[in-house]
This record gives sequence, structure tokens and C-alpha cells, in this order.
Amino acid sequence: MLKLLKCLVFVFFLNPILSAQIKLPKLISDGMVLQRDTKLKIWGWASSNENIKLTFNGNQYFAIADNKGNWSIQLPPQKAGGPFVMELTGKNNITIKDILFGDVWLCSGQSNMELWMGRLKYTYANEVANANNPNIRQFIVPDKYDFNEPKQDVSDGAWLSVNQKSIYDFSGVAYFFAKELYEKYKIPIGLINSALGGSPAEAWISEEGLQNFPQYLAEAQKFRNSNLIKQIEAKDQYTSSVWYNYINEFDAGYKNKWKDAGFDDKNWKKFTIPGNINDNTLSEMNGVFWFRKKVNIPAQMVGKPLKLELGRIVDADSVFVNGNFVGSISYQYPPRRYELNGNVFHEGENTIVIRVVSNLGRGGFVADKRYELTSSTDTIDLKGEWKYNVGILANPLPAQTFIRWKPMGLYNAMISPLTNYAIKGAIWYQGESNTGYPDNYATLMQTLIGDWRAKWGIGDFPFLYVQLANFMEAKALPEESAWATLRQEQLRTLSVSNTGMAVAIDIGNWNDIHPENKIEVGHRLALLARKQVYGDSNLVAMGPLYQSMKIVGNKIILSFNTQGSTLVSKNNKPLKHFAIAGVDKKYVWANARIEGNTIIVWSEKIKNPVSVSYAWADNPEGANLYNKEGLPASPFTTDK
Repeated sequence: MLKLLKCLVFVFFLNPILSAQIKLPKLISDGMVLQRDTKLKIWGWASSNENIKLTFNGNQYFAIADNKGNWSIQLPPQKAGGPFVMELTGKNNITIKDILFGDVWLCSGQSNMELWMGRLKYTYANEVANANNPNIRQFIVPDKYDFNEPKQDVSDGAWLSVNQKSIYDFSGVAYFFAKELYEKYKIPIGLINSALGGSPAEAWISEEGLQNFPQYLAEAQKFRNSNLIKQIEAKDQYTSSVWYNYINEFDAGYKNKWKDAGFDDKNWKKFTIPGNINDNTLSEMNGVFWFRKKVNIPAQMVGKPLKLELGRIVDADSVFVNGNFVGSISYQYPPRRYELNGNVFHEGENTIVIRVVSNLGRGGFVADKRYELTSSTDTIDLKGEWKYNVGILANPLPAQTFIRWKPMGLYNAMISPLTNYAIKGAIWYQGESNTGYPDNYATLMQTLIGDWRAKWGIGDFPFLYVQLANFMEAKALPEESAWATLRQEQLRTLSVSNTGMAVAIDIGNWNDIHPENKIEVGHRLALLARKQVYGDSNLVAMGPLYQSMKIVGNKIILSFNTQGSTLVSKNNKPLKHFAIAGVDKKYVWANARIEGNTIIVWSEKIKNPVSVSYAWADNPEGANLYNKEGLPASPFTTDK
């Protein structure tokens, strides 16, 4: 008993000793990029009143931790360069190696900012294969949320430079942005990647910022109840488990081995890929659907590496070749690209089987994508006729509650821990998740930008953002559009000082909310940075922006800020996607022609016009107002 008591006493005194050591935030670590040409805060934690010494570049700096163990040291501005070493001494010693000074950019938003180069490895195969730049580095902030308090540190993370292993985890937009800036200025670039797919803007705003949005603030405070979160998560998990257990247990395809090459599918119905399941079978029904196709493989493809591309599938798929499982993706957004050993095929007739789980809405195979089997020399087209059968029908899977997207949660966990770290500016790609309620987006973004700037306390740092890309099917007539409304709100956000907007209505995909042309997005953001941040004042960095209108008879004359350039029609074709309306605000397609820095718009159908819109659609396909540098004009309406 006495021996045990001595051990307990030893542990009691040992714990304070162990805790009385310098601890640094995850950002302050090996390989970090620190912001050049500005005063820098190096901070951390220790025991109360602990003496801290920082040695850097031949100089020493000192601090004393306060009674809660917080300490910070300010470094004078440093020129770009490195690598350097920094040493911290207290009751323990920490050495931070391979430090660079350059420009640090916060990269935030939702999935189009988050989308990693690994998803883009086929589109940018040469870029991935040759990736090697120790002067471009990224720190990925873990996806977390917190509704109770702003966090002081992130849970994990490390600075990694670009190489052939790490490139797969770099944000595509951020990487191409950084690459262009580095190639132009030869200054190290640090990227803090703090983005989360599906997140709305309000999730990234602090409690103070949400004061003017009582509905969002109330919702955030509601989720301070950890028991409520546990109840919702448990219910969602139970509902999902019941649904998937049901379809897996009663799926006739599993029971009757429909994946097997020798299965007789002569009584199955025909199905054309690509296509929607609901169009070909049952209306608004979900469940499991099986698809089979016999494919003749020539001898020269056998034994070679092959790529099986199955476009995009809504929602989940499992793929079998000659009865052998070759791959699966569990949700609808990623492209289906399966790299196969050619030995799974044999010369002659082979069978490809796809099991599709449709859990909500219209399942199936997305049009205008690649459906093919390829080797380095041969391609087999897989579009066209397949056989299909229903494994099991089910009611739609009830929607889950995405707690991580609720207001304030992402700010507290993924932005607050960064605010001591000096940055050059921010790039932002977000908005898709706010298209369901777009009318207050400009106010949200004005609040977010001001909120972040106040928290960093380094003035009106540059905030450069991407306007929503074109998406969904193009319509034959002018339309009401939530996506266009949100783009107009993004246009209004330019009223905030030191902001810039990259227009992207010509580089999206109608059938993919995650377009793969991230190199052009990065380029357009880099143009904004080069002009607004790096002083290339003569550079044209944006396309034309609508300024004002004047009604002259049955015509409306539009004036533009041409950004120092001139208005042009792409490919010298007649201007498209202008619409005009009278007092009833019923828009019809209009004629339009360029005269200097103005555009004359009219329609014989509208005798007394009052308003004009341009590219006002989810997908303004064919909109062709540009400047001579090839940058598109922003969509707009004169109504708002």
C-alpha cells in the first residue's frame, strides 16, 4: 500500500513537469512557410510564467508565459527566402527546420476548392508525373467542426512541399494558383488548405459575425448541445444502416449471382448507357439495379494495363469483370476510372457487370461522359445497349442532417486556429451550397470577409473568389435561375474593398458540379493576384463588368467597365445570351451589338424595354461577351 501511495505521489508531481513544456500549434512546424515582409507572431503554450527563448537567424527573442501558459513572440519582417532553422528553449527545446519566408495564402470554400490533384490525375497527367517544387507547400486543415468555442489549434496537419507523392493531396485550384505565382515571381508560396465539400458560407462565419443573422445564430447555438448531436448522428446512422441492410439482404442480384460471367441474362431487358434508370424503368423509385454487357477483347489488349471508364454513376457502383470484383465508389460525384490489370480479361467474349445503388432521386449513368475500356493503343466503346434487371426496389433513403455544415461550426474549428498566422490573402471557391437560398449571399460574404479580416487584424487583406461555373442542362428560353441569382450576389460582393472575382461561366461542365478545368480557375485567380497584390498594374485581370444602362426608344444601351481592355464577341460571332423585358419582366432573347464600350440591346417583341439580363441561366451555354484578352464578362441583370 505504501509503495502504491509513493507511485501516486510521483505521478502527481510528474504530470505538471510533463505539461510544463513548450508546445507549439500545428502550423508552427517543420517546413512551414512564414509570411514575408511583415511582423510575425510566433506563439504557443507552456507552464505559467515559464521563460521562453527563441533563437533565429543569429538573434534571440524572449517571452514569459502568462498565468494560463500562453506566450507569443514577435519577429521583425523578413525577406523572402530560406531555408532557415528556428530554436525554442524553455523547460524543453524545440527545433523547427526547413522554414521558408514567402507568401501565405488561405484557400477556403467547399468541394471545388477542396478537390485534390489525385482526382485530377488523368486530366493533368504530365503535371502530376513531373511534380517537384520545394518552394510550394501546403498545410491541410483537418475537417472538423465545433459549436462551443473557437479552437486554439487544429487537431493535426503538416507542411508538405510539392513532390510526386504529395501532389495528389494538393488542392487543384490552389496548386495551379501557386504555381503561376511562383513561376512569375520566384517567391515561396504557402497554401493553408481549409475547405470542406458541401459547406455553406454561414458555416465559415464566427459567432460575432452571425449577430446580424439571428436565424443562423440560433441554429449554431442549438448545436452546442452535444447530446442533441449524438442523438441526430445515432438516428442518421441507424436509418442508413436499416436501409442498406435491407437492400443488401433482399437484393436478388446477390442471391442469384448476377455478377458471374456464366449467368444467363437472356430474359433481362435492354438499357442504353448513358441514361437515367427512372426514364427506362420506374418513376421515382430507388434501390439496386444491375447492368451486364458482353465485350469482345482482342488479343493485343490481354495482359496489358487497362483503364475502365464508366463516366459518372448516381449514386454508388460496384464493378465486376468476369465475376471478379474490380472496384467501387460509394457516392455520385467522382468520375468512375478503374485501373485494371489486363489479366482480368481474356481474348474473346468477356462480361462486365455493374451493380448500381440509387438511394435518392434519379439514379443512372450521367450523359456526355466517357464510357470505354482503353489500353495504350486500343479503345472499346461501352456506350449503347446493355442488359439490366432490378435487384430490389426501395423507398428513398431519408436525408441525413449534415451537422458539419451548420453555421459557425467550421469557423470555430478550421479558421479560428489559423488567425494568429500571418497571411498574404485568401482565395475562395464556394457558393454551390447556397444556391437554395441565394438572395442574401452578398450580405453573407460581406460579413464573412469583414469577420475574417477583423480576426486576423492585419488590415483589408486581399480576398479573391471564384464566381459559380456553368452547370446543369442549357435551356432554350430565358429562365429563372438560382445559380444566376447567386452569381449576381457574387458580383455585388466586389463592392467590398480589395476583392476580386474570377468569372468561370465558360469552364464548367453541364453534367458535373466538379468541373476538372482547375488550371484555368487557378490562372484567373492568379491574374487577380498579380494585378491587385503583386503590382502588375497594366495587366488585364478580369473580363467586362456591367456598369449602367440607358433606355433610348425601343433599345437599351449598356455601359461596361472594360478593365482597361475592349469588348469583343468570342470568335467574332453574334452576341448571344442577352435577354430583354418590358414592365412585365417577361424576358425574351434579344439582339445585341457592340459599339465601343457599350452594347446596344433590342428585340422587335419588346417595344418599351425596361431591363436586360446577360447569361442569366444555370448554364449560360454560348454566352460570348469577352474582352480581347479572352476573359469572359460576368453575368448580370439590370434589375438588381
